[in-house]
Amino acid sequence: MPRFAAGVVRFKNSIYPQKQGLFEELANGQSPEALFITCSDSRIETAMITQTEPGELFICRNAGNIVPPHTEHTGGMTASIEYAVAVLKVPHIVICGHTECGAMKGAMNPEGLDGLPHVKKWLGYSKAAVDIVDGIAADATPEERMKLLIEHNVLLQLQHLRTHPSVATALAKGTTELHGWVYDIGAGEVEAWDEAEGKFITIDTRYADQIRELAGDHTCAA
Repeated sequence: MPRFAAGVVRFKNSIYPQKQGLFEELANGQSPEALFITCSDSRIETAMITQTEPGELFICRNAGNIVPPHTEHTGGMTASIEYAVAVLKVPHIVICGHTECGAMKGAMNPEGLDGLPHVKKWLGYSKAAVDIVDGIAADATPEERMKLLIEHNVLLQLQHLRTHPSVATALAKGTTELHGWVYDIGAGEVEAWDEAEGKFITIDTRYADQIRELAGDHTCAA
């Protein structure tokens, strides 16, 4: 039996009984706090990173945490974004990139993708981020360039998000907020884009006010 199949058995016998009430409630519907768009990379475990329960995140994953700009062409990402925003009315949308991203390595070196035509075409949605890095950091080290690419790809995909009608409407109404994150796999750290600072900063600094409010709520509840 594969390990992941054995895990299902453990879930059924050990985990589900402990959270049966939660799953029975979720069987009647969902109301996630965020649309969380991240990479397909197997090293990204969204629930572990965010410490969330089932039902709290509406998750979309693909190579490079990419959001194609809106067109009349219907694709899985476009439909999922529309549903999350227009139907589930998520108050937050997160695009989360990560270190050591194979997709970004491919975007930086597209000549190595000739045998992967679909991957090469998909990563074309990151080309503007590559162009930015080439323009501002041509003489930087490969490590510095890759870090910049991962960050600028997140910012580029946030721009693409704004072209989706459901997102544009929600932003205009002030009913949803966009977030750009980068997860450092080796360090267990997450940095978030700060518009005022014009850079990525540690997540506890970026959301310091909200963290204090949550801590106050928990103190009052206790």
